[in-house]
Order: sequence, then C-alpha cells, then structure tokens
Amino acid sequence: MKKALITGINGQDGSYLTEYLLSLGYEVHGIVRRHSVAENQNHRLVKYGTNNEAITHYGDLLDYPSLVRIVSKVMPDEIYNLGAMSHVRVSFDMPSFTIQTNALGVLNILEVYRTICPKAKFYQASSSEMFGNSVDSDGVQRLTTPMNPVSPYGCSKVMGYNLVRHYRHAYKLHACNGILFNHESPRRGTNFVTNKVVRGAVAIKKGIEDKLELGNMDSYRDWGHSKDYVRVMHMIINHDKPQEFIVATGKTHSVRNLCETVFGKLGLNYKDYVVQNPKFMRPEELKYLKGDSSKAREILGWKPEYTFSSMIDEMIERWDKEL
Repeated sequence: MKKALITGINGQDGSYLTEYLLSLGYEVHGIVRRHSVAENQNHRLVKYGTNNEAITHYGDLLDYPSLVRIVSKVMPDEIYNLGAMSHVRVSFDMPSFTIQTNALGVLNILEVYRTICPKAKFYQASSSEMFGNSVDSDGVQRLTTPMNPVSPYGCSKVMGYNLVRHYRHAYKLHACNGILFNHESPRRGTNFVTNKVVRGAVAIKKGIEDKLELGNMDSYRDWGHSKDYVRVMHMIINHDKPQEFIVATGKTHSVRNLCETVFGKLGLNYKDYVVQNPKFMRPEELKYLKGDSSKAREILGWKPEYTFSSMIDEMIERWDKEL
C-alpha cells in the first residue's frame, strides 16, 4: 500500500485528491492547521465522508519541527504540496504571510523531503498566476511564456516553482510542478468568484438576496473542474521523468460571461442584479489566462471530463440543495 502525504488536505483540491487516492488503494495522510473553530480544521473531509479514512496530523508549512515530525512518522511514498495562502485578492492585503507560506513554506517541505525521505516523489501545486499578464502572440500561455506575476500570490508561487526545479536538479529528487490554471467545483470557497457568483445567483433566484457585488467583470480565466485536475496531479507525480506540466482546458471565459451563464441557467438576467464594487478590484489586475495543456494530454494521456457548462450545473445543484 502506497502512502501519500497531502499538505492542504482540507482544501478543495485536497479533499478531491484524498478521495481519488483512497479509491486507488493509498494510505492517505494529511496536514491540517489548528483553527479556533474545530470544525474548520477538516470541514471538507468530514462533509464528504473521507475523514475516517484519511489520517490527519496537526502541522504547518511554516512550522519546520512539525513537518519533520510528520514526515518522519509517515515516511510517505508521495508528497503533494497543496497547502498555500490561495486567495489572490487577499494576498494584496497579506503580502508577507503569502510570501512566507507559499515560498518559504515550500522551502521547508522540500528540505524535510530531501533530508528524511529523498526516495519519495514530490508534487508542487504551481499556478497560472505566475504568468501574470504575459501571453504569447496566439493568446495562449505555455511553459515557455515569460513569468511576470502581478500579485504577491503570483510572485510567491514563482519562487516555489523555481525552488522545486532547483531541488530536483541539485539533489536529484523526483520533484515536479503542475502549473494548474483556474479550477473550481461545488467545494470551492464562496470568496472565490465562481462559487460566489453561483451561490449569489441561486440566493437571488430563491428570494434570499437581491444583488451580487463583484469586482472586475472583464477579466478572463481558463476554468476547469478540480476533480479533473487532481487526477492529473497523480499522473504528473508518477510520470517516469519529473518535470513541469500545464493543466488547463484551453478555453477562456470572462467573469461577465460566467455571470451570464449562471444567471441564464436560472432564467435570470445578470444585469438586473450584479453591481460592481471597487473593494473587490485588485491593485493590479490579471486580465487574461488561457493555458496550453497539450504536453499533459499527449504525454500523460489526460483530458478533462467536465465542460464549463457541466461544472456550473454541478455547482448550481449544490447551492440549490443548501439554500
């Protein structure tokens, strides 16, 4: 039985990855941070029924001794570093914490991996935000596109990305990066725009709320489903040669189009309910993302099972039940 250790196990991707690895027969361990509200520590794992199957440990990417203790105890075959300060807009409000967690935290887990279980395989959750507003002439971002991030989050992810590459080459480790473009699901936090729009629209349809406040309506994103993306994480880490892969749908939608789609599925016109609030704007906007995942499709044989529309349908169904 293979052992996997997941940082950020209680996140959207962590919960889906836990389910997927358990279905493959893995023993799954995860690191959870202590919260004052105990239910928040493993909320998604409890809600979706994997809490009794996954083994969780208290720790933090910024607490080096806790990482040493956990990795020494588990001795994992695979490490998935999904833990991060993951909200781009909030990274402008908390730049220091973002840099520490997403850059120095990666350094910490890499050092523990290198010194305690160097024969294991390591996956780093990298981000399309690393590209910033760099885009190739054909309107696509690929591995050769320059990385010019436009947020503290993006900057921190570039450092983590490069640390993984450095450790792979310097210490001959099986360490790889998955550059994942935006991916959503019913488990996404409601302060992320996709689930914020879906929840808001369903609440308006049910008469619970009467408006939805958003930031930039004309930013474009390449949105896929988290369940599709955790499958490719496993493919990337188990490829015979550790390297970088982009994971994306290759299709882009604006926030305005997202609103039009979600409200339209509910028989509403988003223009009657959506208002722009400057507090949700970023100091520097990332305008456009569209990823070239041809390498992952050709080498790994990956392809997404969800479409943009079917993903939205699943998210609407979740909020229709909950509200």
